[in-house]
Amino acid sequence: MKKILIMMCLSLGGAGLISVSALAQTVLRADGYLDVVAGKIIKPGVVYVEHGKIIAVNPKSIPDNAKTVDLTGQILTPGLTDVHTHLDGDISGDWTNRPVRETGVDLAFRGAKNARKTLMAGFTTVRILGSSNFVGVALNKAIEKGYVIGPRIIPAGYSLGITGGHCDTTGFIPGLLERDYRTGVADGVEEVVKAVRYQIKHGAKVIKFCATAGILSFEGPAGAQQYSQNEMNAIVTEAHRHGIKVAAHAHGADGIKAAVQAGVDSVEHASLADDEARKMAKEEGTFFVMNIYPPGQVIIEDLPLPLQAKARYVFPRREQNFTRAVKAGVKLAYGTDAGVYPHGNNANQFAIKVQLGQSPADALRSATVWATELLGVEDRGQIKPDMFADIIAVPGNPLNDIALLENVSFVMKDGEVYKLPGAGSVE
Repeated sequence: MKKILIMMCLSLGGAGLISVSALAQTVLRADGYLDVVAGKIIKPGVVYVEHGKIIAVNPKSIPDNAKTVDLTGQILTPGLTDVHTHLDGDISGDWTNRPVRETGVDLAFRGAKNARKTLMAGFTTVRILGSSNFVGVALNKAIEKGYVIGPRIIPAGYSLGITGGHCDTTGFIPGLLERDYRTGVADGVEEVVKAVRYQIKHGAKVIKFCATAGILSFEGPAGAQQYSQNEMNAIVTEAHRHGIKVAAHAHGADGIKAAVQAGVDSVEHASLADDEARKMAKEEGTFFVMNIYPPGQVIIEDLPLPLQAKARYVFPRREQNFTRAVKAGVKLAYGTDAGVYPHGNNANQFAIKVQLGQSPADALRSATVWATELLGVEDRGQIKPDMFADIIAVPGNPLNDIALLENVSFVMKDGEVYKLPGAGSVE
């Protein structure tokens, strides 16, 4: 048994501080659980967990010495996955000048704070798609060692991009924060290959590159293609040679199609995709990760004026194209762009995606089994034997009310309880 004691302050109707041990043998007793593959609730929801793994679901018998967590009135679901986060970032305050005011230590502390928020929101696995100073890599190690609380992380190193592009640091005077392939700025086939190798050398588990311009940077139109086809081909070929998946930031249709042709595993944003881009993605099995911000979550008026114009152009078109992607049958994985989007509100995008045409079952699949397919992991995303005991609960059926996921009542990761509902108890 792990000898770990987690002290946390939970909102238990005024109960205050509560100690929750990491138990080697635990039984969760809930009203039911979500079978995400079948898209239905199975009743009852009794899950036996031992040493961080799910051993049995609705078993005929359980060990006498197993500890019980009473989750009466709750429905269990697999821990959620957000495949597009920036835990070390946000767009509050003087964020545009942070690159010349902050060190990697500052980023790491912010990342640790947001990692905890994300886990408590029910997201037990995330990808960090680009972080300076390899903070995502370091944060993942810190969580694995138990130094800080957070989700499982699949980290990129620096995002790769062209000189002066969306993945470069733009807006400052010449000579300030000039970057090279080690810090993600690479031009030409030879340099991008070196950049990929350097990121992998220092712990990147996914490569992210900017196929097009973007919104939160001071270069050209958000949809303009930046890397050439040959450069994209070289990035993907080199990463895949090392068994590393590739995510392409791409808003514009030309850049999306070039990225899909290069063989990327996912296209992030895909805001301005056209019919041909959607058709290509469906045929190639390429995932779209479309970040749809609910009203009020990202305040356009708070952005610098040049960025406001880009946001006003892109955001409504992204919503329209999400609906078109659903209808076209493109593979969709759940990613929020948390960092641009508020940390801890990750689940708020479920409801708007359902409003835009995705079924509740498919929305949940996008954050569980479809997300794990994209990530290439088979040990999470479902409540069944041999999976990690990454389990959350909500007080009702999320297939009937997807907004229930915005306030999860119970969080378990790796068999350890991090959050309990007011009606629940650890015996």
